[in-house]
Amino acid sequence: MHNPPMSKPSAALVDLQDLDQPMRRAWLLFAGLALALVVAGLLVAGEYGRKQALETVAAQSRIDANLKASLLRAVLERQRATPLVLADDVEVKSALSTRDGRALQRLNEKLEALSANTDAAVIYVMGTDGVALAASNWQEPTSFVGNDYAFREYFRLALRDGKAEHFAMGTVSKRPGLYISRRVDSPDGPIGVVVAKLEFDDVEAEWLASGKPVYVTDRRGIVLITSFPSWRFMTTRTIPQDRLAAIRDSLQFGDASLLALPFRDVEATSDGSSELRALLPGDSERRFLRVETLVPTTSWRLEQLAPLDGALAAATREARLIALAIIVPLLTLAAFLLRRRQRLALVSARERAARDELERRVAERTRDLSLARDHLETEIADHRRTGEKLQAVQQELVQANRLAILGQVAAGVAHEINQPVATIRAYADNARTFLDRGQQETAVENLASIAELTERVGTITDELRSFARKGRFVAEPTPMREVVEGALMLLRSRFAGRMDAIVVDLPENGLSVFGSRIRLEQVLINLLQNALEALGNRTDAEIRVRCEDGPSGTVLLVVADNGPGIPQHIREDLFTPFNTTKDEGLGLGLAISKEIVADYGGEISVETSDRGTVFTVRLKRA
Repeated sequence: MHNPPMSKPSAALVDLQDLDQPMRRAWLLFAGLALALVVAGLLVAGEYGRKQALETVAAQSRIDANLKASLLRAVLERQRATPLVLADDVEVKSALSTRDGRALQRLNEKLEALSANTDAAVIYVMGTDGVALAASNWQEPTSFVGNDYAFREYFRLALRDGKAEHFAMGTVSKRPGLYISRRVDSPDGPIGVVVAKLEFDDVEAEWLASGKPVYVTDRRGIVLITSFPSWRFMTTRTIPQDRLAAIRDSLQFGDASLLALPFRDVEATSDGSSELRALLPGDSERRFLRVETLVPTTSWRLEQLAPLDGALAAATREARLIALAIIVPLLTLAAFLLRRRQRLALVSARERAARDELERRVAERTRDLSLARDHLETEIADHRRTGEKLQAVQQELVQANRLAILGQVAAGVAHEINQPVATIRAYADNARTFLDRGQQETAVENLASIAELTERVGTITDELRSFARKGRFVAEPTPMREVVEGALMLLRSRFAGRMDAIVVDLPENGLSVFGSRIRLEQVLINLLQNALEALGNRTDAEIRVRCEDGPSGTVLLVVADNGPGIPQHIREDLFTPFNTTKDEGLGLGLAISKEIVADYGGEISVETSDRGTVFTVRLKRA
């Protein structure tokens, strides 16, 4: 197609091209300034948000730590009262003074009851020699009675100062705790020491549930109480080797290694807290804010770690979003003003260009519309021809599908009617024989059976017709005894002389399933017929039919024979239509049987070997 020669650019277009370069430079400058402003704003906002988040987390953590310290003090005060009261108890003084066996036994029982009521781990009384004379755990294998605790700090300080508190690892129980001791005095001087051991399992469990690592240290920085048991007896600061050796020799903390806590990058903040990285048990390393507070009435220090990663990220993100919410509208307004100024400069040039271009565009549009119309008419004709071909192909596919369905239904009808027709023929031959012999009553019975079978043929035809229409029989309670008897009746004439091989085992109380008697008979007939044909004329042929309760509200119908089994090449497609090893068979029996059982919510399975085949039909119990 011939293209018309391009027209010479008008003066208005030349003006627009002259204005294009300065406008681009203005926008590039604006973009650079905007980017710099956004980056600076995000950096400043992020730092501000981080600082605010640190202050907020520190304030909340300090409040939380003070609360935990107050609660710990309450636990301590409650347990401090026990040794104080026992130190003035008459029975305690009497038992220590007399060392009488009965008095000590009564004291054991009293301490045992008192320990259960005060939640103390153990309460025990020692003489001035440090040997425990009575204890609340006197009946336990780890009883303190008879043990010498003279080397313990809480015993020596109590004898010297009247009271003492000492946190240590138990030498017998191997459990850490706080030993609170009081001296027992008499008019003649000290006669013993009362000790109550306090364990902090409940406190530590509450701290662990709070989700924040919490621990308590003594003045040396050794962790005594912690929400993570693996941190116990670790240190928050380095202890000199000479002091470390002395602590280990005292056995205050057992054989603990007194390693440093898994902290690094510790940075102190202005408010007395510190930032650090900690490796929690079973977790990855994270950043925390550590706050400290004194535990009242003790020399202990409670320290809590507050997670920082999430709080800092959220605060930084929020501050940057606020900064963007302020900067972006300002930049948008500036861009709008710049754009407006440029538009005013372009208005006149565009108006001139529009006038010059109008006639040229009208001509080009007219030519394009003509070409588009011709192309559209061609496409419409092609679409019409394609639609006609598609409709013809669809009709051919529908016809082919209809013929396939009709063929399958015709084959199914021929297969299912074959059994009752063969039985009718056998009854007719028998009736003629009985008439020749003059046995009219027997002949009448055969004719009545023929009529019944004829009705059944009609029923089967109706069933198969309904199956072809994808209809379903309504499931109703059906006695399995009637199903088995009906199937045997249909097979008796065709396999005369071979029915003795079938052994039926039905429960006396009877079992009923949800299904249709006629369709279930078809299933059983197919299975029995296949078994009889597989056994042939063997003298040891045996087919066992039994019904029994199955799991989960089901009934099992089992058909087992001692035939040669199913060949391997048939097993894979056993329930596939038209799969058969018989010369005259259609290969539809098992396929139809599986469909019938599935219609009633059941399933059929098979097990086969060279010793025989077992078909199991599982149906819902009625």
